[in-house]
Amino acid sequence: MTRSPKTAPSLKVAIDVSVEAGDWGPKRPLSTLARKAVTAAIAELGLTGQGSELSILFTDDDAIQQLNAEWRGKDKPTNVLSFPAFPMKIGNPVPPMLGDIVMARETIEREARLDGKQVEHHVTHLVVHGVLHLLGYDHEDDSEAELMESTERRILARLAIADPYAVSEKD
Repeated sequence: MTRSPKTAPSLKVAIDVSVEAGDWGPKRPLSTLARKAVTAAIAELGLTGQGSELSILFTDDDAIQQLNAEWRGKDKPTNVLSFPAFPMKIGNPVPPMLGDIVMARETIEREARLDGKQVEHHVTHLVVHGVLHLLGYDHEDDSEAELMESTERRILARLAIADPYAVSEKD
């Protein structure tokens, strides 16, 4: 009998989803979408460990604008903000608490409409984007951006979501 080599179990992440404001609809589909996005990211990155926690807050432009002004000095709404619980570098062990992701409905809907994307796909991409930030990825310079974007593309491909950075026919 041939035995396959033992592999480390993948990282289990407890996800707390809250809907604070905005026309997000029921919480259950958002939780399912978030779970699929996080699971795909964990699989693509080959993350293992004891487990971790993550909080995702679905809100509106007003709430995210206040957070963006307070924490980033940018007094305008944005699509997603990430707040790591601990400073992370790519490849470091995953801490017991990843942090928080906050998403704004109006900005996400507007971007999806302008780019001709399904809102659900754009939300999934932004959950992945937020998780990568919590894991130490960034896009402050070209090399960081290329690494982060290529990682996002691979994760989204696992979910059969088109490359979010591809130039559309509208461009």
